Amino acid sequence: MKKVMIPLAFLLSAGNIAAQPSDKELFGKKYIKSLLLKTTEWQLKNPKHNPCDWTNGAFYAGVFAAWQTTRSKEIYQAMMETGEKAQWKPHKRWYHADDVTICQLYLDLYRREKKPEMIQPSVDTLKKFIALPYPTKGKVDVIKWWWCDALFMAPPTMVKLGVITGDMTFLKKNDEYYKECYDLLYNKEEHLFARDLNYVIKNDGNDRWEANGKKIFWSRGNGWVMGGLARVLEELPKDYPERPFYEQLFREMAEKILSLQQTDGLWRASLLDPDAYPGGEVSGSGFFCYALAWGINNKLLDRKVYLPAVQKAWAGLVRCVNDEGRVGWVQPIGGDPRRNFNADSWEVYGTGAFLLAGSEVIQL
Repeated sequence: MKKVMIPLAFLLSAGNIAAQPSDKELFGKKYIKSLLLKTTEWQLKNPKHNPCDWTNGAFYAGVFAAWQTTRSKEIYQAMMETGEKAQWKPHKRWYHADDVTICQLYLDLYRREKKPEMIQPSVDTLKKFIALPYPTKGKVDVIKWWWCDALFMAPPTMVKLGVITGDMTFLKKNDEYYKECYDLLYNKEEHLFARDLNYVIKNDGNDRWEANGKKIFWSRGNGWVMGGLARVLEELPKDYPERPFYEQLFREMAEKILSLQQTDGLWRASLLDPDAYPGGEVSGSGFFCYALAWGINNKLLDRKVYLPAVQKAWAGLVRCVNDEGRVGWVQPIGGDPRRNFNADSWEVYGTGAFLLAGSEVIQL
């Protein structure tokens, strides 16, 4: 492949970045496995937030993928200890998609351990979520999954649970809630999701626009969606009646995301106004790299069309890992595109996205 040219300003501002591999090494299995182990180890030694909240739910999705790739006993032990300390319970809110993200880890581990106590709290919580109305405040939370990030948090959890238990109610309810979010937030012209109703153009005098006059579509929010779609499609039976809906959405978004990749291989915090948001944003870019690579590996995307983009994205992501194994250039917690990050900005979900990406790139 051709060498990826990275803007000098990006390299100068990237801080203590790790020594860069050759193009051949960059996609070598040995190198990728070593990098997955290194970044996982660093993040496990530098914990942040409650282990059961959404940030760590996203992180452990990547950790499990890293374990599948490396079969590290240390990684597996760390995952089991996380679940055991939490007593395999979701986070605090039964009604909020964020708080069941960690259940994806429990469900994946259950498939190996086969211990009912590992999934029963997830079953109980999601049954309650289905049975009871969302405690809305009457503003943007007008449906159960009222923000696009929720499509990474809850759908893979519900689909995994439905497949594991054989209870199709979880799959059918996932379809219902997913399509409510799609109808509310998906822009069928841009093929991107608004973060929430605050960013849907309503022509009521309160609409929000980027500096260049375009609509606001958050990179990480759409990265959550694409990453979640890959994880849903990974689980859904091939003959599931609604599978074509998810496949079509995945392809539509992939085509749009491909067109928005920048020259350094990464995506900016705001997708349609990249010039106003300097520096590639790793959490959004990591999820895009993961989703596109997964699409190639599972023959949903044309390899010839998308492989160069995945190669550029992985090269860009690797440049954001420092010598210690810390994944930088991650936008902090928020609900919209921001500029408040640099080479020293890290978050556990950024590492999770990186691990998911590497675990698919190694299979190309």
